[in-house]
Amino acid sequence: MAFTSIYPADGKLFESFDDISDKEFITKIATAQSCYETWRRKSYHERAIIIAKAAGILHERVDDFARIATLEMGKRIGEARGEVEFSSRILAYYAKNAERFLAPVKLHPTQGEAHMESSPIGIIFCVEPWNFPYYQLARIAGPHLMAGNVLLVKPAATVPQCAIAFEKLLAEAGAPAGLYTNMLISHDQAGYVVDDPRIKGVALTGSVAAGSSVAARAGKNVKISSMELGGSDAFIVLEDADLEHTIKWAVWGRMYFYITRNVYLSLYLPR
Repeated sequence: MAFTSIYPADGKLFESFDDISDKEFITKIATAQSCYETWRRKSYHERAIIIAKAAGILHERVDDFARIATLEMGKRIGEARGEVEFSSRILAYYAKNAERFLAPVKLHPTQGEAHMESSPIGIIFCVEPWNFPYYQLARIAGPHLMAGNVLLVKPAATVPQCAIAFEKLLAEAGAPAGLYTNMLISHDQAGYVVDDPRIKGVALTGSVAAGSSVAARAGKNVKISSMELGGSDAFIVLEDADLEHTIKWAVWGRMYFYITRNVYLSLYLPR
């Protein structure tokens, strides 16, 4: 499959990227595994320095990152800036709070003593969509990298430059090689990633067809997997809510995804 940057307003191709070779494919997985063996032993403070710096760079260069999203997928520049800033806050949030979230929890069994600990598990392979090309990456990078895991990420074929910019962002922030790695790969190659025993978890946000394929491979290999295929969370309104305020934001929250998607798709419709 080709990874292409096409400006939706006029349909012109301004950048394309070939799938990586099998040799590169193997090397990237090996580098990620090597990085994990070191990263997992880093303290939360050491991890947070890198993730917080990445958050700061996003905030400082919001226009640069937003411009890429606008040119590559047609997102209006104001919304693109908002997404970049949101992604910055996500990274900063986990840099600040991950240690507290993952601290050992004392349990109270009826007999004996027990506590629960959280530990990293290894390489996580993520397949991500096009509609929020930075947010979808930040929301997995923040928690997973702070938890001590490393990431291999297959971005959507239509937003490769956003994905490349995000990988460069982390490298600039001091991330070691293999901590966060783009995988510009075909669907068949993605299946081989899931099959690799070094991959310990699979996360997918995308279509039902793609999700079924990935889930089947993850299930066959008995791996932790999560899928988000376009569903909606429940919106619960409590009795003491300010309804005027609540209704306004309920509509915004429900429609934002569809507006973003439809603006993008409409730009591709034949004229």
